[in-house]
Amino acid sequence: MTSYENRYWWSKDGLRLHARDYAGDDALPPVICLPGLTRNARDFEGLAEALGTRARVIAVSFRGRGESAYAKDPMSYVPLTYVQDVEAMLDELGIGRFVAVGTSLGGIVTMVLAATARGRLAGAVLNDIGPEIEPAGLARIRGYVGRAQSFPTWLHAARCVQENNEDVYPDWGIEDWLAMAKRTYRLTSAGRVVLDYDLKIAEPFRVPGSEAGPDMWAALDALNGVPTLVVRGERSDILSADVAERMVQALSPSELVTVPHVGHTPLLTEAEALAGIGRLLDKVAG
Repeated sequence: MTSYENRYWWSKDGLRLHARDYAGDDALPPVICLPGLTRNARDFEGLAEALGTRARVIAVSFRGRGESAYAKDPMSYVPLTYVQDVEAMLDELGIGRFVAVGTSLGGIVTMVLAATARGRLAGAVLNDIGPEIEPAGLARIRGYVGRAQSFPTWLHAARCVQENNEDVYPDWGIEDWLAMAKRTYRLTSAGRVVLDYDLKIAEPFRVPGSEAGPDMWAALDALNGVPTLVVRGERSDILSADVAERMVQALSPSELVTVPHVGHTPLLTEAEALAGIGRLLDKVAG
């Protein structure tokens, strides 16, 4: 596994938050990776390894996930608060311009960041998310988020992950499912394997409209002039092909990459996604 340093900073409401900082060429703005709803910094291990020393990669765990503290107020688990948390990290680390890589919820945070921190974004990757979310996919996520799970072994957890995601990654084997389980779950002091997030993140998410926030097409428009890569899983039930096409038509410069045989979400280590990210970084460097 590529080596990294742990970074910690404080949110405005007093939470100690965490990110992994992978060293890279300082000639490029750092790549800030923002995860999905129930995920954490570990989701970007593969991307950091694939990019090697080309760029510094900072993978964030939002509040309530991974090594970041859980919020006292569950209603703070919303995109606008995550934006404030990320901005606090950027200020703490002295980062001016950056490239944002946002997966699902992280992509929503990226779009809001583009609107609130205009001029700081040197590039953006929106991974399987857009200004409109497919109702079927949203209902699927609402159906599982916040439900407690506990297993006696990592293999049991991997089998559960497989059962819930076989349609998303139909080509995976048990090694892939085990790796995903170790990115998604944690081992307790009692030796049980449990979800690595605060189950209360589901509370605001179940309020209609809270999954995004303001007019997301207006937020997307803030990315105009910023090199942007839209990544879509071919089997996605969150980002439709039509919305993805409309996104790249609305943005310049932009590119759409579709990852075959994958649903919500691509890992960004697929050949198609990595090639697209490489082209984006070339534009940023140029």
